[in-house]
Amino acid sequence: MSRQTPGYRAHTGANKPKTASRRSSVVSRPGFFVTGTDTGVGKTLIACALLHAFAARGHRAVGMKPVASGAERRGHELVNDDVEQLMAAGNVTAPRSLVNPYCFEPAIAPHLAAERAGVKIVLEHVEESWCELAARADVVIVEGVGGFRVPLGADADTADLAARLALPIVLVVGLRLGCLNHALLTADAITARGLTLAGWIANHVDPGMDAADENVRALQRRIEAPLIARVAHATVPQPAAVAALLDTRRLVP
Repeated sequence: MSRQTPGYRAHTGANKPKTASRRSSVVSRPGFFVTGTDTGVGKTLIACALLHAFAARGHRAVGMKPVASGAERRGHELVNDDVEQLMAAGNVTAPRSLVNPYCFEPAIAPHLAAERAGVKIVLEHVEESWCELAARADVVIVEGVGGFRVPLGADADTADLAARLALPIVLVVGLRLGCLNHALLTADAITARGLTLAGWIANHVDPGMDAADENVRALQRRIEAPLIARVAHATVPQPAAVAALLDTRRLVP
């Protein structure tokens, strides 16, 4: 692809550039890639909250989930709940095919779901969809799948996808036993790719976690990026309420 869309930095080469320079993660149009320490840590909640927060500041905000597995068939479409939430949280109307280029029915690892469906997840296609969304909005919030190194095929994973889009990263840390190791390894993996860790969010997924405050302080001492918010555990989390906790101006561009 030879032309550049505002907010997009073109990459040359094959499907998986292994690194992106720190400079390349500063895009001309704001956007962020939301990843997590694991699956089930609240990436969708935080991505939707970010959409609400940016919309409240007067920005045109649209969500994207490039790859989703675990979907319900409705007529001729596969519908994933995370994608539905992202589409509802933004204030820009966009085709589902752009918001969610790859959707698979079984709730299994995406590379296995793609293999079962006879589909190859092509990062260039995801990037093209992102460019089209960026042309419609001021902010594109991209939600990854699972953690930061989830395989998407034989030769690519979600870290490659993040590097391809070269957006600053927002890390969602699920506060539960083991989160220190998971968070620090993920932060190291992000910086090893030359990507900017824009900030992190502590999400209390385990309401009974012992020494939660001490764990958060330990991460604050070890992760250079700012802690954007601590999100209390809720049986039915509300993205609009979480948005009120997020000061998006603290995110490193």
